[in-house]
Amino acid sequence: MPSPEPGTHAARQLRSPSDFPDHLAWRLAATDNPGFAPDAALGQKDGLSVVLLLVGDERLSRAHDAVPCLILNKRSQKVRQPGDICCPGGGVEPVLDRVLARLLRLPGSPLRRWRCYPHWRRAHPRDLRRLELLLATALREGLEEMRLNPMAVRFLGSLPPEPLVMFRRVIQPLVVWVHGQRRFYPNWEVERVVKIPLKALMDPTRYICYRWTLPGSSAGRVDGGRLDFPAFRFATPHGNEILWGATYRIAMAFLKRVMGFTAPALDALEVIEHALPPQYMTGDG
Repeated sequence: MPSPEPGTHAARQLRSPSDFPDHLAWRLAATDNPGFAPDAALGQKDGLSVVLLLVGDERLSRAHDAVPCLILNKRSQKVRQPGDICCPGGGVEPVLDRVLARLLRLPGSPLRRWRCYPHWRRAHPRDLRRLELLLATALREGLEEMRLNPMAVRFLGSLPPEPLVMFRRVIQPLVVWVHGQRRFYPNWEVERVVKIPLKALMDPTRYICYRWTLPGSSAGRVDGGRLDFPAFRFATPHGNEILWGATYRIAMAFLKRVMGFTAPALDALEVIEHALPPQYMTGDG
């Protein structure tokens, strides 16, 4: 497959909302296994999380037309990594999710409507069974966390697995297009749903160096007790939000693949400092 073309071509695709899902599907198309998280991760406690990178046309206000956005969650104070922007998702429930995976074999399911499904069914049936399980997990988690309608999405493809830095876990992102659902209803794990226009994500001036100061004993394991991360800063009706960490890396992999966009280098960015709260690892806020 040819590599994505940046610049004019990407901007033209953003101005053609009716064609944009097809553009994404084509860029993400993989007739062979795109490289899922290793099988060993399925056997580890908390070893694998499957997440949905949700994309859809969304109105940010009544005064604006719908534009292509990433649809993300802000984690509540009752879970680990409170306040972080993340994709909906979680761990595989083997018994339940294998049952749900069989439903994805039915005509009209998001997986059956995938453009690569006929090829995978013929050439990679074992990989297709794995994909069924992963997508079933992600759709169940989307339903639980934000009442995402599993039948109101179009599966577009997958992105490479992303290892976490602070936890021993691998994240497997799956990309879906949301159509026909305008409202979401977060559960206790989610503070609110956050929508970021892709056009904003392709603005280099919005990127920052996010400098974390680590508390207590954690600081002794890092030179100076600080860590620098590339991040994206954006304004919402609730104030500024920061997209960073694994979700940032997933979003950047997506933009590189489908739009040819690369974020500015870390050493060229404005530094924004932030102290890591003690409850960050526990969610006891």
